[in-house]
Amino acid sequence: MAILPTPRSERATTVELHLRWAEGRDPAAHEELVKRYQGLVRGLASRHGTRHDAFDDHVQVANVGLLNALARFEPGRGRPFRAFAVPTIAGELRRHFRNTRWALHVPRGLQEKFLLVERVTDLLTARLGRSPAPAEVAAHVGLPEEAVVEAIGARNGYDAVSLDAPQPAPDGGRPLDLLDTIGRDEPRYDLVAYRQAIAGTMRALSDRERAILRLRFFDDLTQAEIAERLGISQMQVSRLLRRALTRLRLVAKRDDQVCQQQRLAS
Repeated sequence: MAILPTPRSERATTVELHLRWAEGRDPAAHEELVKRYQGLVRGLASRHGTRHDAFDDHVQVANVGLLNALARFEPGRGRPFRAFAVPTIAGELRRHFRNTRWALHVPRGLQEKFLLVERVTDLLTARLGRSPAPAEVAAHVGLPEEAVVEAIGARNGYDAVSLDAPQPAPDGGRPLDLLDTIGRDEPRYDLVAYRQAIAGTMRALSDRERAILRLRFFDDLTQAEIAERLGISQMQVSRLLRRALTRLRLVAKRDDQVCQQQRLAS
């Protein structure tokens, strides 16, 4: 039997290395094959992002797929190894993303649709020389266009971004935290809604009662400060305030009952 060149030799062909590994489980041939297919591994891993901290994990998962393909490949069948290995490696990557990669909970069915849509999108991009429209992807995978759009939106479940992540400042100044760029509710908006809600009931009060409520709850004065401003005792302020609030509750309750009756009648 002819002796094949040593696996580390540049003269050893890939076919010879596959034969040495398949027939004799030569560890040196196996090691050389793994090295020679790192370009394929890294290319498939890069389809799922090139951020350094995630890309290293993708390469490791893709290498697991490569090892599985090498263990099952039969050179005698005449099929090119790359055609055999790509689905195996891609499947390993898909399983990894399905089980561990999602930062947010995404239903299993939607995950599967997303991975299918992503794979078909890559295929059509290479064929068309541009990014395909959702309708083109939908026609290829046999799904409604709305389902394809939903699957594309599932990409947002892949990664969670820290609120402390720096964002470029619009004026080129100091970078901002992501939290600084997110809108917040204006706390005084609630006061506008409350004021509108009680506007009708306020008409049931006297001028003095309305003045006391405004000073207490809008100007945030204490009862002693209100008494000094109106020239009355603090006890009077307390009594008028309590009476005004009781009247407001009664009027608000009556108005609510009237509204409910009107809704039932309609």
